[in-house]
Amino acid sequence: MHDGDVVVIGGGYAGVRLARRLDPVARVSLVDRKEVFFHRIASLRAGVRPEWSVTPFIPYDRLLRHGRVVVGKAVRIDTAERQVVLATGDRLPYDVVVIASGADYPEPARFTGTTTDEAVKALAGHQQKIATAEHILVVGGGPSGVELGAEIRLARPDARVTLAHAGPALLHSTGVERAGRRARDWLESHDVDVRLDSFMSPGNDFGTYRDGHGKIIEADLSFWATGTTPNTLWMRLGGHGAWLNETGHVKVDRTLRVEGRLDVFAVGDVNDATELKITPAALAQADLAAWNIRAHLTSSGRHRKQLRLYRAMHRTPLIVPFGAGDGLTLLPVPGGESAVLGGRTSVLAKAKTLMTPYMRRQLGYTAT
Repeated sequence: MHDGDVVVIGGGYAGVRLARRLDPVARVSLVDRKEVFFHRIASLRAGVRPEWSVTPFIPYDRLLRHGRVVVGKAVRIDTAERQVVLATGDRLPYDVVVIASGADYPEPARFTGTTTDEAVKALAGHQQKIATAEHILVVGGGPSGVELGAEIRLARPDARVTLAHAGPALLHSTGVERAGRRARDWLESHDVDVRLDSFMSPGNDFGTYRDGHGKIIEADLSFWATGTTPNTLWMRLGGHGAWLNETGHVKVDRTLRVEGRLDVFAVGDVNDATELKITPAALAQADLAAWNIRAHLTSSGRHRKQLRLYRAMHRTPLIVPFGAGDGLTLLPVPGGESAVLGGRTSVLAKAKTLMTPYMRRQLGYTAT
């Protein structure tokens, strides 16, 4: 029995998880501009190593048993008619709509182009540039910057690699000094030039970069791992700017509903529920929203189920790979600073496979 139409806008981690959860109980339409799921966690290694080129791309065709995946671009939510309007002019009716359009990441952690072939070609372009560059600059010392710097160093032990970070310590957003020290020790022991308190901007000449102190760095290739931007411009253009906060994130209440709307939810990187824009938070939100949507669709009157409230994550396990054979894991400890675990835990949990078998299973495929 399927109770109601649910349109999920966005086929990233949160959208896929929520669509799969609701597939047995609702008529689900998952809308995404891509023809395949993009496993972003594997994208940094894929942008460096040719043997990983196709790993991040997993077809959607086994995700839903009852629902459907619609390849297209949502441009507007018609709340009066309760329809999602696509760029083609097609309209998808909904009883509940979920905004899961995610965030835009810097390359190589970005699905570039509109087809899988175009995205694979873009990754190959990064691989070729890394293979021939003499000096590679990575800007940003958060988890992505550290991971990318390590991948590049292991792939190109003969090249100069510089990692410049605007903050006073690597991984400083985690609040765990030991994690930053361990990351820096690993990078410097592998001959990566780590520069802290170095806000970078492109210089006046091609291939030059200037830090906040006016010092010039010359590099023939650079990658910027300095944060993400929520994919909500389409909402602003579609007349829903009032749903967004000053950073462009969708404003939600603790049930993950868009403020003031009973039939519109937002999950994952796109909303303002938490500052931790990481996959575990997105999956937790998808699970909670799926429960609340089922309650909304299947209960009424005095028998209406109580909705669950989302509790924002402030501390969560975090794994930062240093290539396939090392890394660090932050494990929250009740009442204290997170424990910093070493390579073995990190390799088994993430670094070796980058969670690819797990995500393949999530989309209905075998682990390999």
